[in-house]
Amino acid sequence: MSVISQKDWKKALISILEELDPTQYRKLMENLDKIPRSKKTDDFTVKMPGIIIEHYGLEESVSVIDEAINDIPRNDPRVQDLLRPFVDKLGEQHDKENKGTKRKRDEVDEEKEPAADPQISCQPEKQRKACPWEITIRDVKSKDPLLETQAFSGKVVQKSGLRTYHTEDKKRKFFSYLAVADDTDCVKVMVYGKERYREIKEGCSYLFRRLIKDDNFVKVTQSSKASLTKSVEVPEELEVEATRLIYPESPFFSIAAVKTLSDKMYVSVEGTIEEIDPAEDTKVSYQKQKIKTQRLKLKDESSSIWIQMWGEETKQCKGLSVGDVIKLTNMKTNEYYEEVKLNSTANAKIQKVKTAGIQSVKIEIVGILKATKKETRLEADFNQQVHTFVVASKLLAKELDIKLERDFEKRLLDKIPLIADVEIEGNRIKKIKAALKM
Repeated sequence: MSVISQKDWKKALISILEELDPTQYRKLMENLDKIPRSKKTDDFTVKMPGIIIEHYGLEESVSVIDEAINDIPRNDPRVQDLLRPFVDKLGEQHDKENKGTKRKRDEVDEEKEPAADPQISCQPEKQRKACPWEITIRDVKSKDPLLETQAFSGKVVQKSGLRTYHTEDKKRKFFSYLAVADDTDCVKVMVYGKERYREIKEGCSYLFRRLIKDDNFVKVTQSSKASLTKSVEVPEELEVEATRLIYPESPFFSIAAVKTLSDKMYVSVEGTIEEIDPAEDTKVSYQKQKIKTQRLKLKDESSSIWIQMWGEETKQCKGLSVGDVIKLTNMKTNEYYEEVKLNSTANAKIQKVKTAGIQSVKIEIVGILKATKKETRLEADFNQQVHTFVVASKLLAKELDIKLERDFEKRLLDKIPLIADVEIEGNRIKKIKAALKM
């Protein structure tokens, strides 16, 4: 009998799918090969979780959703906090089953087979010398091991996001970084390919072999092997050192001090989010394609500053709200027309220190940036400042008794300025109640 409740999993799955934007949802659907195309939809419906469980079964549906979510990727707490309890339960159940099977097999082996010769066995034992093929991470870094024939075990302490590069023939390829540690040292590992990115999990231990060593990097290629192994114990100081291999922490400054620094300096800051804009596509001169960008305004006791997140790093803004206290590491100063702001870098990281959560506030809608049938971007007076908010057009139309037709934007303009009581999470309006219609 499964330890996972179908009712609880279905409820969590509904919430997970609701967190995905349309592009992420379509990408998830592409990973669900067992579901016929005729039953897939471009937009989320409450029937879809039941369809997923029907075609994959209870336990397999947890595994396949976990893989698909990692592929998107959505590794932020808003999704992972919903998914992780079921993945953990599934893992615990498999561990118990494997333990029971192993115990039965060992009992039979005791009766029918003699004990293994300790000189031949390569099973790890404290009193036994390591196998000839087994090396440590210290060995990997201090000399040139024969990585084609040798292997090492290590814990993946940290895993970067999926990154891209272009080959000479302009083909787009994917890679990621791992910070791997054992009880002797830690090393930065470069992993090629999206499949490997999905397979290798943060916090798990692996036996790595058939690797390539190139200068300071160890590389996992298509011919490399990474198999799950027993947990590798890593000293606390090495865990801390390993995390800095991928996200080396730049020095912290107050925001006032940041504004006195020269251009292109690496800094870290901490403060409260004062304003956050929706993500948008931005045209930049050095690339043909538009890049996803997102702005937020951060304040501390000394001053405030605009932060610009670029490309893949915009995904770290998912789930952030006005009022959240955050740390931003590895940002770069950018001076433009005597104004200093901070740009994200490939190693930028946002860490939430304190969350504001869902807030019930009063706003005054004073402008409309864009209105489509799906969502509307509003300009509203909140805390004596103008902020940009996003609301589902269906929700807005229902409250204001407006039909979602071609002249929807014009009809909205007739309603503003408008004071409303709203529930906001980040820059998204979850609920709205018009307090005064004019």
